[in-house]
Amino acid sequence: MIKLIIGLGNPDPEYQNTRHNIGFQFLDYLAKKIDSPDFEFEKKFNASAVKGKIDKVAVLLAKPHTYVNKSGESAAKIKTFLKIKPTDLILIHDDLDIPFGYFKISFGKSSGGHKGVGSVMKAVKSKEFYRIRIGLANSTLKKARSLSDAKRNILVRDFVLSKFTKKETEAISRLFKEIYERLLETVRL
Repeated sequence: MIKLIIGLGNPDPEYQNTRHNIGFQFLDYLAKKIDSPDFEFEKKFNASAVKGKIDKVAVLLAKPHTYVNKSGESAAKIKTFLKIKPTDLILIHDDLDIPFGYFKISFGKSSGGHKGVGSVMKAVKSKEFYRIRIGLANSTLKKARSLSDAKRNILVRDFVLSKFTKKETEAISRLFKEIYERLLETVRL
């Protein structure tokens, strides 16, 4: 048995360390934590991937080389290649409805409007998989509620594509440790 863990993010260098790439950032943390080799591009998946073990469970960590909103293309290729069920998939992504510094693990829920999650659900033809939803919400996003749709969309786009502050980066390091502990439980399911 193998578990597939996909982190959502955008592949281009200018998106590194942005809020929308927190799924990629967690996978980098996880790969180091489990002593995996470096990620390598796998053409057949259109993703950077690396194999490893978490608590004796084989895992494939994958960072799609599509943009976030088209992550399903890569997810479906990997799922088919590995011949796994959707329940063996764990998706890690940003969530604007969860306060910064917190996370939630969910199973079988709707995409909540996250286009990357929706893309994966459509491509794997299921929502019956685990998601680790890492919170990004802060005061900037509270302001967005009072704006017109067009202005809100611009504010949200600019926000998710912005880089973390030094203080936020330190908080994320602590949060990743908590997420790892919960991920151990999820991988065993």
